[in-house]
Amino acid sequence: MKSIVALVVWLLLPLATFAQLRKDPTTWSASLPKQPAKVGDVVTVRIQAAISGDWHIYSNDLNPDIGPLPTSFKFTTTDGLQRIGNPVPVGVEEKFEEVWNSKIRQFEGKAVFLQQVKVLKPNAELAGTVEYMACSSKDGTCLPPAEASFAVQIKASAAGGTDDAAVATLPKTTTAPDSTSTTSAQVTTPPAVASTDTVSANADAPAVSDAVAAPVQTLNETANEADGSLWGFIVAAFLSGLVALLTPCVFPIIPATVSFFTNQQGGQWKALLYGVFIVAIYVLIGTVVSRFNGPAFANFVSTHWLPNVLFFATFFVFGLSFLGLFEIVLPNSLINKADAQSEKGGIVGIFFMAFTLVLVSFSCTGPIVGSLLVASAGGEIIKPIIGMAAFSSAFAIPFTLFAAFPQWMKSLPRSGGWLNSVKVVLGFLEIALALKFLSVADQVYHWNLLDREVFLSLWIVIFALIGFYFLGKIRLPHDSETKVISVPRLLMAIATFAFVVYMVPGLWGAPLKALSGYLPPETSQDFSLQNATATTNTAQNQLTETPKYSNLFHMPRGLQGFFDYKQALAYAKKANKPVFIDFTGHGCVNCREMEARVWSDPAVLTRLQNDYVMLALYVDDKTELPEADWYTSTYDGKVKKTIGAQNADLQITKYNNNAQPHYCLVDSDGKLLVSPKNYDRSVDNFVAFLDAGKGKFGLLAVR
Repeated sequence: MKSIVALVVWLLLPLATFAQLRKDPTTWSASLPKQPAKVGDVVTVRIQAAISGDWHIYSNDLNPDIGPLPTSFKFTTTDGLQRIGNPVPVGVEEKFEEVWNSKIRQFEGKAVFLQQVKVLKPNAELAGTVEYMACSSKDGTCLPPAEASFAVQIKASAAGGTDDAAVATLPKTTTAPDSTSTTSAQVTTPPAVASTDTVSANADAPAVSDAVAAPVQTLNETANEADGSLWGFIVAAFLSGLVALLTPCVFPIIPATVSFFTNQQGGQWKALLYGVFIVAIYVLIGTVVSRFNGPAFANFVSTHWLPNVLFFATFFVFGLSFLGLFEIVLPNSLINKADAQSEKGGIVGIFFMAFTLVLVSFSCTGPIVGSLLVASAGGEIIKPIIGMAAFSSAFAIPFTLFAAFPQWMKSLPRSGGWLNSVKVVLGFLEIALALKFLSVADQVYHWNLLDREVFLSLWIVIFALIGFYFLGKIRLPHDSETKVISVPRLLMAIATFAFVVYMVPGLWGAPLKALSGYLPPETSQDFSLQNATATTNTAQNQLTETPKYSNLFHMPRGLQGFFDYKQALAYAKKANKPVFIDFTGHGCVNCREMEARVWSDPAVLTRLQNDYVMLALYVDDKTELPEADWYTSTYDGKVKKTIGAQNADLQITKYNNNAQPHYCLVDSDGKLLVSPKNYDRSVDNFVAFLDAGKGKFGLLAVR
């Protein structure tokens, strides 16, 4: 709906312009602090717009999907300078606009953006353009996107001379030639957690403040940051539907379906209705699941031992069923009643034919459907419904087509032992995935049952067995004898053994980045050549005091750090360093991926080692604290008894967010230096984030 509104507004912009030509209400200027600068200094360029009347422009950290065009900057020249981070908006007003049906971030009266740069040469220049859209708060009129250029000269002395910084006024604004063009310097931090720092009359950097008292950003609001996780889930659900067709409970039903519709008049539209009913039945299942879903359920699933152990047991039992130990079947009486109803014909008969298909195929589709529903039990209302729709669409399409065109039956391959082979491989995979849920509970409650090397050993054995199964070296109860290995089976065996070989070095500490989100953390491994090397390399950064809870938690990548908020802030004050807060969790897949793919990069790891006091706060840990340390939260009025509960409460009440991972750069008072960052696998973005925090801390120290 928002995108439609945005499109209408954009289409009406030219009409509004022709109806009444209006003068651009903004006057832009750029300036530097009136203080001596020398090569090597970090200075702050102020880009400012005076906004007349009842007009406003939008902040550069506005989510562009909402509708309005965010202000954006494109730097064309940075001769003699090194930019630190992106322009930081200061004094942003947040309000709800009905036309966009969302909260927007805007400037009225004055807009201020601060860009930090490091001076590399005595005569340096920062040049670029700013693109923005001005709208009237009185009648809702928006002017076409406009663009202004700027160039700021910085005269610096190698010896710390007294040359004052020049003041450069922006040229007259011109309409942007292409309002749909993209820019390269938009701030992507979610607006719900962006700082709302204010600037005094003669300040050159924003004052540090606590996070804005905005609604808490939930896990659902950051789901799209997880590398398109919803689309990935949809694709996985659709592929699962295709796999389900190849199981021995489902594939043989296709001829029965064709026989049923061959005797029906008006076969094609009835076949289509048959497919719709199949999808509707599965979507109904997803709707029931979503009814019991929600953020509270997501927290329960991701942190408590009971659902994780239950899911482990469910996957394990389904896996044993697929391997042939037993069959999971529904009562015959239920299936017989549904089949009897299908014989009545008409729409009712078609519905019950679809219902019979679902019931009969349950022993093979049940484990797959159950796996999808477990995977979607992350607190989202819509995800189980979408998952079931994607699964059932793939599942229903072949039945619909064969029912509509029964002559295609001749092209189907014959049933045989290959169907059971598919089922057995799925059984092995179910057991392998079951270990993930047990691992989560193990990490959260410190059972120490599935450390990384134990987990890897089990996976190596399971996937090696799959490889031998492809080669026909293993036969299970319902398998037929394999006399000749087909080329496809041989290729799948090669791929499986290659995966096993890839996992083996992990037993000695190899990071295995492709699996980082599924394996227990590297810190749980008893022996790691990599961690031993990292510890040696960071010997000069050893802490001068013992971190609290160091018997429970460990920093990844051989880093040294704290696990208690107050202790870390106190240490940072003595060390005169900013604090890097990592709100993380034992069961956080994206946290492990960030540590393996981003933190491991030398550019990031060096900055974390040398520039910050590290603080890891686990929000899902269930270690209960002494009663004297309990307190009642001002957020939800509940008593916080565990380490995880108190860390989660701190993240919500002070930093207005409850997503993980969530990274905050703060000073020794716990005040934000720059806008926080969530899941982002770009090393360059993370380096810029760390440099911006360090630069801001340096400015505060000088002041």
